[in-house]
Amino acid sequence: MGIKVENLDVLIVAILVLYLGRMVTKKVRFLDHYNIPHAVTGGIICSLVVALLQGGWDIRIRFDLQLRDLFLLFFFSTIGLGAKLRTLAEGGKTLAILTVVAALLLVLQNSAGVGIALLSGAHPGYGLLAGSISFAGGHGTAIAWGQLAADAGLKGAEEFGVACATFGLIAGGLIGGPVGGWLIKKYRLTPTTDSAGEAAEEPAEEPCQPVHIDDVLGTLLILAVCVTAGDLVNRYLSMQGLALPGFLTAMMVGILITNLADVFDKKLSMVAIDRAGELSLQLFLAMSLMSMQLWSLVGAAGPLLVMVLAQTLVITLVAVYLVFVITGRNYDSAVMSSGFCGLGLGATPVAIANMTAITSKFGPSPKAFLVIPLIGAFFIDLLNAVIIKFFLSMPFFAAG
Repeated sequence: MGIKVENLDVLIVAILVLYLGRMVTKKVRFLDHYNIPHAVTGGIICSLVVALLQGGWDIRIRFDLQLRDLFLLFFFSTIGLGAKLRTLAEGGKTLAILTVVAALLLVLQNSAGVGIALLSGAHPGYGLLAGSISFAGGHGTAIAWGQLAADAGLKGAEEFGVACATFGLIAGGLIGGPVGGWLIKKYRLTPTTDSAGEAAEEPAEEPCQPVHIDDVLGTLLILAVCVTAGDLVNRYLSMQGLALPGFLTAMMVGILITNLADVFDKKLSMVAIDRAGELSLQLFLAMSLMSMQLWSLVGAAGPLLVMVLAQTLVITLVAVYLVFVITGRNYDSAVMSSGFCGLGLGATPVAIANMTAITSKFGPSPKAFLVIPLIGAFFIDLLNAVIIKFFLSMPFFAAG
C-alpha cells in the first residue's frame, strides 16, 4: 500500500517531528550534551518508523517536498539579510583560507574512498562515489555522477551513491555538535566582542520583546522579494551560460537589500528575520531527514559503514587540526569547525544546523554564519567538479 503525504500534511508531520526531536533530545542526556540538532533527532526517528512500516507491513510512505525547497530559499534569504558589508569584509580572508581547506578535504575524501575500494578489490569508481561525490556533494551530485557511472557499466552505482549521501547526511548532523562543543570547552572559548556586540544591538529585551504584526508582514514581503528576484537573476544567468543554485541568488538579493537599507537608513526587523530563518531551517531539515529512504541502505550496510567511518575520521581531523587552527583557534573557529563537519559529510543546511545548535548554547558567531554558507553554496561544488575529473584521469581508472 502506498501513501503520499503532500501539501500542508507534510508541514504538520514536520512540526510534529521537530517537537519529537526536542522532547527526545531533552530526555536523552547524551544528545543534549553533544549538541545534536532537534531536527536531526526527530528526522532520524521518523525515517526509521517509515522504514519499519515499509519493511514490516509493506506500507510505503512518500513525502511531497515542494514546501521543503521553498523553506530552503527562505532560509538562505535570511542569511543574506543578516550579512552587513563590514561582516563580509571581515570574512574575506577567512573565506579564502577555508576555500583552500575545502579543496584539500575533497582530495582527502577521494583518496580515502578510492584507497578503501582498491584495498577491498572493488572498482575505484565505487570509492569515488564514497568520496567527495556523495559526501561533500550530497544527493544531487551523487545521483548525477551515479547515473554516469551506471551508464559506463558500474552496477548499482546510483543506488550506492545515494546510500552514501544519506549516511553522510546523518553522520554530518551527529558529529558537528560534539566537535564544536569539545573545542569550545577544551580551550574555554567565548564569543568575540564584535559578535557579542552585533547580537546585542537588539539587547536583552529580545527574549520578551513581542514581534509586531508589521514586522512579520514586512519580513514576509522581503523574503518573497528575495526568492522571486533571486529566481529572475538565476534565469538570466542561466541564459548567459552560468547556472547557480537558487538559494545562492536568493542570498545575494538578501545581501543587497540589507545593505541598501543601511544606506537609506531603513531599519529592518532583525528579530523577525532571525526567527524566520530559524523556523525555515528547522522545517527544511525535518522534512529532509524524515523523508530519507533508509530501506535502500540495508543491502550495502557493511561496506557503507566502513566508508562512512573513514570519511567521518577524515572530516573530524580536518575540522580540528586544519579549520580550527588555521582560522585562529578562537570561538568563531570552533563554530566554523562544527559547520565544516556538516558541510563535508552532509550539506550546507546540516552545517547551519550544527552551528545553530552550538551558538544557541554558547553565543553568536556572525562570521561563521557568513563564511560557511558561502563555501557550501558555491565554492565547494565548483572545486568538487574539478577534483572529481582529476581523479578520473588517474591511471587506475583507465586500468579499471
